[in-house]
Amino acid sequence: MTDAVVQDAELQLGVRLPALLLEILRVQNGGLVAELWNVFPTDVPTSWSENHIPLDDMMGIGCHDGQPSLLDSPYLVEEWGLPSPLVLLSGDGRCWIALDYRVCGERGEPSVTWFDVDGDTEIPLAADFQMFIEGLTAAASFDLDDADGRRSVS
Repeated sequence: MTDAVVQDAELQLGVRLPALLLEILRVQNGGLVAELWNVFPTDVPTSWSENHIPLDDMMGIGCHDGQPSLLDSPYLVEEWGLPSPLVLLSGDGRCWIALDYRVCGERGEPSVTWFDVDGDTEIPLAADFQMFIEGLTAAASFDLDDADGRRSVS
């Protein structure tokens, strides 16, 4: 991923992407997230779990085998009725993890927010992308609850 690709992506999205996100995307431009860092704990229940949200994969910049890209964010935000401006990092339509530029503005450091379209809820996850990355942990650190397939902290 070149600087020109990053500049073009930021121009298309109308925001400045966090430096740490760009560092990560230069190592792996989207795709599966390692099992050591595939959930983010929450203090409140979500539609996914009583105490965490999944981060199975993360979008990159550009097209990759038909997978969504950060560049698809404007379309997906409109399609799913999400607030703006957001840059979607991961999601499946019902639930999204996003860089949230509503408070900081397009040139600021965005917070990270969980959006649940079905439940019409949003949960602030981290004040910035670095805090989000530092808060990620392994799904294996949660015990599987046989009753509903959701996980709880061990």
